Amino acid sequence: MRNAVHGDGCDETGTSNADTDSTTGLSAGNGDVNGTRNGTEIGIGAGTGTGTGTEIQNKNPPTRSRRTFLQGASIAGIAALGLGAGATGSATAVHENGEDFDNVVNMVDAGADPTGQESITPVLESVRADNTMLLFPEGEYYIDEQFRFTGFEKFGIVGDGATLVPANYHDFDGPQFRLFRLGVSYNPGGNLLFEGIDVDQTAPDTGIRVIEATIADQLEVRDVTVRGEHDSGTWGPGMFAMTDPNGEGIVERFRAPDGGMHADRTPNAGNIWRGPIGIEANTNVGHIEFKDCELGGFPDNGLYAINEEGSIYVNGGEFRNSNGANVRVGGQGSVVRGATVEIDRTRSYDNSQRAVRLENGDELHVDNVDISITSTQPTSHAVSVMNTCHSSRIENTSIEISGDEVNHGIVVSPDAGYTHVYGGNIVHEAAGGYPFWIRDSDKDDQVLVELLDISGEAGVTGAGFRDGIRCGRNGCRFSNVSVDQPGRNGVDRNGIYLAGDDTTLYRCTFRASQYPYIDNGSGNLLRNSTAESHNSNLEGVRLYPGIDSPALRVNEIGNGIDDLGASNVVTWRNTIV
Repeated sequence: MRNAVHGDGCDETGTSNADTDSTTGLSAGNGDVNGTRNGTEIGIGAGTGTGTGTEIQNKNPPTRSRRTFLQGASIAGIAALGLGAGATGSATAVHENGEDFDNVVNMVDAGADPTGQESITPVLESVRADNTMLLFPEGEYYIDEQFRFTGFEKFGIVGDGATLVPANYHDFDGPQFRLFRLGVSYNPGGNLLFEGIDVDQTAPDTGIRVIEATIADQLEVRDVTVRGEHDSGTWGPGMFAMTDPNGEGIVERFRAPDGGMHADRTPNAGNIWRGPIGIEANTNVGHIEFKDCELGGFPDNGLYAINEEGSIYVNGGEFRNSNGANVRVGGQGSVVRGATVEIDRTRSYDNSQRAVRLENGDELHVDNVDISITSTQPTSHAVSVMNTCHSSRIENTSIEISGDEVNHGIVVSPDAGYTHVYGGNIVHEAAGGYPFWIRDSDKDDQVLVELLDISGEAGVTGAGFRDGIRCGRNGCRFSNVSVDQPGRNGVDRNGIYLAGDDTTLYRCTFRASQYPYIDNGSGNLLRNSTAESHNSNLEGVRLYPGIDSPALRVNEIGNGIDDLGASNVVTWRNTIV
């Protein structure tokens, strides 16, 4: 058995303003233990802390038979967990997914107040035990202090119409960080089930991390709904990590649709940077699937899971209006699939609301994601492939951008590795910006783009940002790509601008209100493609002065080639239309 540790009010020491760092993604809450009830959290969750304080070790847990139900769990409650109607106290409780527990504790029978008048924390402390499920029948349960349990082999908390009502910031006893802390990095739980819990934080100055789970083997979290804006300024509703590389977790239908308020506007101002994160998994080294989750606008990222170890699978779900990024993932082979991301609201403190951000990983995959941005700003890219992303694939993703500010679509950072964009479409109708921007780079890692469609009437600003595709990397490849940039209110937009060398474009179609195809690199090849301006007085191709060996083969080019002084131009079997 794991060493069960569950000190009474013993929490970590440090400063609460370091929950996460947006650059490094270091996570809070796994520092050393000093045994003080009023200690605060350290923000560099390295997971190497050692118990140096007065935590109580559960060396002699209360004796309970494997076939005993504590405090007489109700037959209805047991049946809800998968037992037949004839189940009795002599049977082993079995959850419907097959996970069995020695004991089931009906929390009302154990003394928890289901009317929300008295705190349930003392009851939680009294019934804590390994191999035990805590069953919350329908009702409201007031909780004003953290419940901590670590080192267990198997533990469950299940609600059947249950609503937790946290105390507000001012009334919460002890460190104002969490309702449930289940496992820590240096003493994780083995298997955890947590499901069927609503959390009512609609009262003013209320909001707290509902669950922080650090688990070695198996994590199951389902059907947790947080109602009300998180306006206390403390940590956001969920934090999850698998500590074993072979550990597997699922977080399904975890919902916090009302988001959170910036810490500077809360009672915790000055003690935390930005404010709560929706869901955090930055210390995970195993595999966690986030399925059909929903997050509203949080001030410091929505789903934030960028550890380079482990893997993350975001399967479906809805994510809206978070600052930083709405879905931010790293890891090995991590996937974002079938999700919906919408940015339609920008608060005064939101300075970057990226839809999907990829970093710290290899073979990261975005597949069949729908992104809508109607509240635009230049740093709110639809998909960001960051410098620390070593390889990625963006597939069949739909992006729609409209608004009165500059906004970019897919942006590949200068030091990002191999990037493959396959299928999908970008409708870009912002006041300016690049629907697809491959930033200037000296890296040799290829960007491969296939079967992508770019359209929409975008604008142009004083800073430019007028190209449908802006490519500043050498050795890129474009195949069966379509770009149509007619220009918003008659402004001049270009189809594609090449600033890198040795790029090949095959079977592409470029149309624009200004120049469809601009070559400002060397050794670039346009083949079997169409380039035609909406302006009949402009050429379909423009070659900048000083470039060397541009090649144009078997193309249809509207109104000819505007050669401003290129060297060694190669043309073969082109049709001028």
